[in-house]
Amino acid sequence: MGKICDLKDGDRVFGQYMIKSMEVLTSNAGKSYLSLILQDASGTVGAKKWEVLAGDEKLFAAGEVVLIEGAVLSYKGQLQVKVFSGDSVDPALIDYSRLLPEAPEKVEDMEKDVMNFLSSIKNKKIHDLATSLIHRHKKEYFTFPAAVTNHHAFLGGLVYHSLCMARLADAICHLYPSLDRDYLIAGALIHDIGKTIELSGPMATYYTLEGKLIGHIVLLVGEIREEARKLNLEGEEAILLEHMVVSHHSKPEFGSPIPPLTKEALVLGMIDDLDAKINLLDRVLSIVEEGEWSTKQHALDERCFYKPLCTKKEEE
Repeated sequence: MGKICDLKDGDRVFGQYMIKSMEVLTSNAGKSYLSLILQDASGTVGAKKWEVLAGDEKLFAAGEVVLIEGAVLSYKGQLQVKVFSGDSVDPALIDYSRLLPEAPEKVEDMEKDVMNFLSSIKNKKIHDLATSLIHRHKKEYFTFPAAVTNHHAFLGGLVYHSLCMARLADAICHLYPSLDRDYLIAGALIHDIGKTIELSGPMATYYTLEGKLIGHIVLLVGEIREEARKLNLEGEEAILLEHMVVSHHSKPEFGSPIPPLTKEALVLGMIDDLDAKINLLDRVLSIVEEGEWSTKQHALDERCFYKPLCTKKEEE
């Protein structure tokens, strides 16, 4: 099975691909056809199946893994797969590591690091609340992506993003000891747990009804309050963590109903933005040649980014 990133005009296609999305559309001739997006761990590609057979809508439904036979062609400057046929795949024969992009660290290693960060939180109320929230959503926390597209949109992206933020928070607290490390570490680890409700899962990820109508920020506030009641927590710890969650996007136009009003909330929003943008740029620039520019990035104010010539080779 050829990787999607290696496909070229004229290639034949035969192998397992995940269906990221599927629409039934009507051609100019009035015939139904399937408009698909195929996915493997290396990327995605558009596809069309012009002859729709009985059962095709179920076979090619979003999230399904299909054995596809087809051909690659170039249409309006974009590669596209013309699908000739598709067959269902025995779940026991599916290798998800070839179909879903994964976090750059092993899940078991990330879980160990998360637990170490949790155990380092000295304030018992903050420790218990953060630990309870993560255990409540443990399966999803360690498998879900952090987004549908944009940043950390891969298997384990949610925990990887949260863990990278906790590492940043730890380093920043060494530089600025006036910051309350307990709040910042807990905030980093839990700030996006609402995405375990907002998103559908790691396969063919889409926004759930709750995600569309409420959003992960407000969803998590409800989760924090429920856990705080279960733990019989008194004091301001839960409220301050709620504030960090609702303000971590910094502005109303970015999804936060209130701006950061504590030092820890301010820093949390900064490291969230930093980690998301670096991850996005790493992905964008990975397919750009040295000395060339990326395409315009909608999530980064429609800017193009330059990939400098490598200086390491010259130094060697």
